[in-house]
Amino acid sequence: MNCELHCTALADLGALRIAGADAVRFLQGQLSNDVTRLTAERALLAGYHNPQGRTIALLRLVALADGELLALLPRELVAPVSQRLAKFVLRAKVSLADVSGEWRIGAVASRTELEHGERAAVAPQELPAPRAGAQRLLGGRLYVTVGEQPARWLEIARGEPLAARETAREEWRLREIRAGLAQVYAATSEQFVAQMLNLDALDAIAFDKGCYTGQEVIARAHYRGRVKRRAQRFRTRSALKLAPGDGGVLSDGRAFTVVEAARLPDGRCEFLAVAPLAGAESATAAGAAAVDAEPLELPYALPQ
Repeated sequence: MNCELHCTALADLGALRIAGADAVRFLQGQLSNDVTRLTAERALLAGYHNPQGRTIALLRLVALADGELLALLPRELVAPVSQRLAKFVLRAKVSLADVSGEWRIGAVASRTELEHGERAAVAPQELPAPRAGAQRLLGGRLYVTVGEQPARWLEIARGEPLAARETAREEWRLREIRAGLAQVYAATSEQFVAQMLNLDALDAIAFDKGCYTGQEVIARAHYRGRVKRRAQRFRTRSALKLAPGDGGVLSDGRAFTVVEAARLPDGRCEFLAVAPLAGAESATAAGAAAVDAEPLELPYALPQ
């Protein structure tokens, strides 16, 4: 890769520290992915779910040292997720702490992907491979690959969070949408079963691991029936502002709930929304606003 890299702060992301001799074993019983696969060279995406299989939060897990992990998620969810997890620690040798104020999280991508960011301090050849989850420590900064084509990374370093450039932050949000990567916020926490967010297509669920909260519902959806509502990508045909949690009805009558949304320079909106798959039966939500939006492809195939 011989391109100039840009970066921007992701000040709306926070960090939950999970440490102790039982940290991995504890998370293994709470999260949807196989936490034993987490290493100093490999990060993981995992869902934290309630007993009904609905997603409380999405966590990007990175290993700092033996028995010390960071979970990255929206800052607004760090405290409630920590408090909820703490109820299950019991006698396990695990400590949980909101360390959002101690870590700086940023985004790194090519200038064409992050045009309004600042020039990055890292050289392209130093970064981990453009393979999702690849992780590398460089000069006290941790880099994690979160996108492959085109390549994108998170930069994680100690220090107070920096203010984000809103235009660059919106560019990054758009790249996440185009990669089909959902996010969960306070407005959408516990609304969607794991497969509705396509976590099975994003290697965020391990169906061959032991029990975890919500596993029964998630496994039943996987083995016994086709999921009829999933996160899909759309673009409005006219100027419109949407936000996570907003609902509406598409021109074909399908009701949807916004998962993530980004404004385009011309005022239109590109967004991920959970909606019935095309051709599936859909009950129109009473009183929901009609939204004229065109469906767009995702970069991965949805499991059947």
